[in-house]
Amino acid sequence: MMHRGVHCGRGSTVLRAMPAETRRRTPSQISVLLLTLVLAMGAGALTSVRQASASTASGGRSTIAALEQRIAADGATAKRLVARYDADEARETAIRARLIAAERELKLGRAAKAELGRELRQIAIETYVNAGSGGLAGLLKVPNDLSGIAAVYTAIATDQLSMTVTTYEADARNVEVEESVLRREQAAVEAVLRQLLPDRNAAEAAVAQDEVLLRSAKGNLRTALAVDATRDAAADAAAERDLARQTVVVSAGSLDPVPAPSASPPAGPSGYVNPLRAVSALSPERIDQGVDYSGFGPIYAIGAGTVLSTVNGGWPGGTYITYRLDNGPAAGLVVYAAEDIEPLVQVGETVTSNTVLGTVYEGPDGIETGWADNGSGDTMARVASQFFGWNSTAFGANFSQLLVSLGAPGGIPQNHPFTGVLPAAWPTW
Repeated sequence: MMHRGVHCGRGSTVLRAMPAETRRRTPSQISVLLLTLVLAMGAGALTSVRQASASTASGGRSTIAALEQRIAADGATAKRLVARYDADEARETAIRARLIAAERELKLGRAAKAELGRELRQIAIETYVNAGSGGLAGLLKVPNDLSGIAAVYTAIATDQLSMTVTTYEADARNVEVEESVLRREQAAVEAVLRQLLPDRNAAEAAVAQDEVLLRSAKGNLRTALAVDATRDAAADAAAERDLARQTVVVSAGSLDPVPAPSASPPAGPSGYVNPLRAVSALSPERIDQGVDYSGFGPIYAIGAGTVLSTVNGGWPGGTYITYRLDNGPAAGLVVYAAEDIEPLVQVGETVTSNTVLGTVYEGPDGIETGWADNGSGDTMARVASQFFGWNSTAFGANFSQLLVSLGAPGGIPQNHPFTGVLPAAWPTW
C-alpha cells in the first residue's frame, strides 16, 4: 500500500511515483493529501471491524427475539393446559370430598340404627320384667304366649324398628346411588387428568428449555458485545497509534512524524488508574457495599496487586474477583469487582493497572466494585455491619470517592450521612 512507502526525505519513492502535477504541489499540499489518504484508510479499517461486530450483535438479537416469541407461544399453551388441569384436579378433589361425606353419612345411619335397636331392646327387657307381679319372679311366671303388656310392647317396638330400618335402608340406597354416580365422574376426571398430564409437562418443559436457550443466547450476546467493545477499543487505540506514526507534517522541506500518544492512561494523584476507563455505556448506579455500575467492556485493576479469588457463589452471576494492592496509599487493602463480569484472570496472578480483570457484559445485575475483606467473599462494609441490603455505607462512599479521583463517575448515594465509619488511618481521596 502507498502509505508503507512514506519516509522522510525530499526524494522519497512516494514523491517520485506521483504524477507531475502532484509533484508540482507545495509540501503543505502534499501533506494534506497524505493525511487524507491515511485517515481514509484508517477509517475504512475501523468501519469494517465495526460492521462485523454489528453483524454479530444483530444476529444475536434476532436469535433472542425469536426465542422470546417462542417462549411466549409455548407459555400461552402451557398456561391453558395448566389451567385446565388445575380445574379438573379441583373437580376430582371435590368429588372425593363428596364421597367421603357420603360414607360418613352412611356410617352415621348405621350407628343410629344400632343405637335405636339397643335402646328398644333395653326398654323391652325393662318393660317385660316390670310387667309381672313380683319382679323377677313375675318374669319367670310369664307364660310362653307372653302377657298382654308384652304383646302390646312388642307391636310398638316392632313398628318403631321397622320405621327406623326402612328410613335407614332408603338413606343407604340414596347414598349408594350417589356414590356410584360420583365414582363414575371421578373415573372420567382421572382419565382426563392422565391425558392432560403429559401435555402439560411437555409444555412446561418446552418453556423451561426455551428459557435456558434464551439465557444462553443473552449471555452469548453480552459476551459478544463486550468482546466487540474490547476489540473496538483495542482497534481504535492501534489505529490511532498507526495514524500517528504514518501522519506526516511537511515543515521546512522535510516530513516530520507526529509523536504517538501514550499507550497507558495517566494515573490519578494516588498513583492508581481508573479501572472503568474502557467500559462502554458506563452508567453509575447506587452506592451500597461498594459502587454499582452498568455497561459493557473491559474492566482493569486500579494498580499492581495479586489476584485472591475470581468466583463466589454468593454473588449474582457468581463472579467475585478480588486482588490485594501492592503499593500506593491503599497498599495491603483488597479490591473486589463482582457480578456481571466474565473473569480473565486466575488466582495467584500478578496484575497491574494495564491488566484486564474481566469483561463486563450487559447482565441483569450490572457490576459492583469496592473494598473486600481479604478475598473471603465478604465486603468490608458487611464485615463492619454497615450494610442492610440497600443503604450507602462508609466503605462504599470511600471507594466512590477514589473512583471519582481517577476520572470515573461516582455512585449515587442512598442516604446521608453514610452508614458507619471508616477505621482509623483508612486512606481518603
